[in-house]
Formats: sequence, structure tokens, C-alpha cells
Amino acid sequence: MAIERSRRRIGRARLRAIAEELLEASTLCAIATVGSGSRAHINTAYFAWTPALRLIWLSDPAATHSRNLRASSSAAVAVYDSAQTWGEPDRGIQLFGAAVEAQAGDHGEAAYATRFPEFKDSGRGTFRFYELVPRRVKVFHEPALGAGTFVTAGVSGGGALVWDRTEIYPTER
Repeated sequence: MAIERSRRRIGRARLRAIAEELLEASTLCAIATVGSGSRAHINTAYFAWTPALRLIWLSDPAATHSRNLRASSSAAVAVYDSAQTWGEPDRGIQLFGAAVEAQAGDHGEAAYATRFPEFKDSGRGTFRFYELVPRRVKVFHEPALGAGTFVTAGVSGGGALVWDRTEIYPTER
């Protein structure tokens, strides 16, 4: 069976609510970057997010993914609840865009400190904040959208989501 391209649009407010729920579902994310020779690299980090849907994480500038971002800002992030059970309704969000080291005093540190109050006491030492500015998101929320349904949306500068497409993958459920 082929992937079905659906004409079913998802409204901005509903997309936004689903995206926010998915970002709150976990404090950990997987960050994909591109290294030298176009080699993929992935790293797991704690993250916070802003109303503009920018993702913020703290990392050592010497880490592979941090070095990769200095060479190429292309990045993707996946967020999902790792306690999900195979065969049950699933959910997750993928964000695609550009990531850079955040500027000192940027809104990222405040977002991070709000999500992780313990951070205020520990400080960041030599670590730096990094920020993903998403251009596109892909949401997968079977309880809200149906089995095997993936919705892709563009992201405006202010974080508004604009539906692009809905794809329905065949399921055996």
C-alpha cells in the first residue's frame, strides 16, 4: 500500500495546539547535524522552547554537533515521549531549520531557566546556548490526527504554523 496524500487541511490553531503539546511531552530531544563530508551526526540534549517555536539547548562548543553547526547551520530535531508503547497510538514532532549559537542575553536562556529551574543554581560554565529556528515541522499525533497521519507545516518568523500537506501511511492496526 502506498502513502496517501490527503487534501485534509489542519487549521493553524489546531496545528499550534498539537505542536505545543508535543514539545511539552518530553524534555529531551534528538538533534541531527551535518558534519564534514556530509556525514550525519545525532546528539541528545535537554531543551526548552519559545513562543516562536525556537528550540534552545545547552552544549559544549567543542562537542561534535556544536562544531558541525559552526560549519553548517542545517539541523533537524525530533521530540517524542520515549515511554510510548509499540502498537498503541503514537505521537512526536520533527523540526527542520537552521541552528546557531545563541547570542548572550538572548531570550533562550530565560526559556531554558523557566523549564529547568535547577539550571539557575548550577549556571552554565563553559557551555553555550544553541537555538534551532525551524522553517518546517512535521507532527505525528495519532490520538488527535488518526493512525499513520503525518502533517507537515511551514513555520513563519513568529512561530505561526501554515499547513502544507497531510500524508497518511498505511497501518496494520
